[in-house]
Amino acid sequence: MNTVERWSVELSIGEDDSDTRAEALLIVKEGERLSGHGTARRNPADPNVTEIGEQIAVARALSDLAHKLLNTAAAGIESATHERAHLHL
Repeated sequence: MNTVERWSVELSIGEDDSDTRAEALLIVKEGERLSGHGTARRNPADPNVTEIGEQIAVARALSDLAHKLLNTAAAGIESATHERAHLHL
């Protein structure tokens, strides 16, 4: 591998009451960003374990980000080939 590129993902997590929200922000190049969002809601009958809600919300945000990135790649393929791209996660 001769060329190395570094992409960064920033995760932000917020919680209020029984809701946890997460944002996964992919920073590719100057000004090029893509974000995914996820939420988790604790059942009021469940114990309050912050880490679990954070894990679920972050996993969902990363999944959303992965789908958006795959859709962006598919659009790039379609633009270059003028044919429908079929990519799966």
